[in-house]
Amino acid sequence: MSELTAALDAEGLVCVVGAGGKKTTMYALAAESDRAVVTATVRIPIFDPHVARVEVTEDPLATLVTADDWPLGLVPEREFEDRYRGYEPDTVDEIGAAHDGPVLVKADGARMRDFKAPGANEPRIPEQADTVIPVASAHVVGEPLSEELVHRPERVAAVAGIEVGDEITPEVVGRVLASPDGGLRGVPPGATAIPLVNKVDDEGDLEAAREIADAVLEHADRSIVPRVVLARMVDAEVREIVE
Repeated sequence: MSELTAALDAEGLVCVVGAGGKKTTMYALAAESDRAVVTATVRIPIFDPHVARVEVTEDPLATLVTADDWPLGLVPEREFEDRYRGYEPDTVDEIGAAHDGPVLVKADGARMRDFKAPGANEPRIPEQADTVIPVASAHVVGEPLSEELVHRPERVAAVAGIEVGDEITPEVVGRVLASPDGGLRGVPPGATAIPLVNKVDDEGDLEAAREIADAVLEHADRSIVPRVVLARMVDAEVREIVE
């Protein structure tokens, strides 16, 4: 098992949510596994270059029986030229139960932003998820809470107790990642959540990420959140683990 896979508890049915590197995280984990499945419960950009093969099928379990190309992408439909549609969460539960390797699931959207709080109808996490990875980027620290970097800034403001336009501090990011109305929303009973602070590119980012991790661990339910991972996922590099 790789350091990245171990740090993120990325075995079994693994759902990635949040903003600032969900897809990069999924593809990095898939590349480090012998038998990974990549799928989604929401729309997902075309990801064929990141897997050995994408199978577009309404019967993913039949595909799993004969699959021999890994990592394997499974989706039900190419909905738009640049997007696949995701499966219903109960179908992804069935994929997870039938597969003997990690099933990596994109479970919400963020419109290419670096930080977010979930909307009313998300995330779409399957009930049998083993691990949920809420992601945020260290690059938002020090920036104003606005739509330029943040998806649904008004929701972030409500969860963190600040106003749209205020400065995003490490405390704000940590509060949102640790909140049952933020990064921990929809985590099923019995699942583990491993928050991931991504885009830790330099020493300034590392300092900010450590402060975010401290805030997460201060505010989170520690029976659900055992640690926070600080990483640079573009290189699949774990920078630090904070427990």
